[in-house]
Amino acid sequence: MSENGFDRTAQDVGNILSMEHVNVTIPDQQIAQTFYAAGLGLTRDPYMMVGPDNMWINVGQQQFHLPTREKPMVLRGTIGLVMPDLEALKQRLVAVMPRLDGTKFACQAENGHVDVTCPWGNHFRVHAPGPQFGVMTLGIPYVEFLVPQGTASGIGQFYKEVMQAPYTLTQDMNVAVTKVKVGPTQCLIFRETSEEIPEYDGHHVAVYVANFSGPHAWLKKHSLVTQESSAYQYRFVDIAHPETGRKLFAIEHEVRSFTHPMLGREILNRNPLQNMGGYARGRDAFVTVA
Repeated sequence: MSENGFDRTAQDVGNILSMEHVNVTIPDQQIAQTFYAAGLGLTRDPYMMVGPDNMWINVGQQQFHLPTREKPMVLRGTIGLVMPDLEALKQRLVAVMPRLDGTKFACQAENGHVDVTCPWGNHFRVHAPGPQFGVMTLGIPYVEFLVPQGTASGIGQFYKEVMQAPYTLTQDMNVAVTKVKVGPTQCLIFRETSEEIPEYDGHHVAVYVANFSGPHAWLKKHSLVTQESSAYQYRFVDIAHPETGRKLFAIEHEVRSFTHPMLGREILNRNPLQNMGGYARGRDAFVTVA
């Protein structure tokens, strides 16, 4: 705390500037369209991946990337969403229930949020906008992973020392939780569990970083770079303890530079409250705040 009463570290964002998308595979685009667009009320990107091989779903300034594959991927944890109208969300989810019958789709209103399971088992927790999410009104504020006991601290050290991102390590009901700061309004959360964690199936997250070469040098030195994608991008899977080299958790990171051509592209979002019965001229689009 400085002498004027301000905690200057509270505004530090670290090297990871934003999380852009979460990628999981899906076997059926029609079912995905029903769930993500009609149910959640999100928007299929009108410019990119409009064929049957992939679907990009816009969520404010973030996206879901949904390549079409026979076997679906299931993230080991929970994807957080912020949406402006939870009551409207509940109505949409109830409306699509019959069309998703026979899948793993489920939804339940909880204290201040809505828990939703997609047709293939991915879990979402939908929140209303609030101070804990900064100025975000529609987006993906966090992804929470379930990790083995005894790994949360080392994961935090990896992000601090290798990815140069600040983190906090706390106890939540005697469970260790590491929260890694991602830009001003997002975070990656790693929550320890004693339960069996499913085998990693290849799902990934994409992040933009300011210092692109620093983490790459460390990862390459330790043989952890899994793909040299382009001049603007590389990938790694294993989170390793920076001192011992012990592999703690597997989640592919698509690491993009701040000079990546897609940084800051305009992502269009529709207003899901528009309908034929109560159409309001000029309100088709939803204006988001990052």
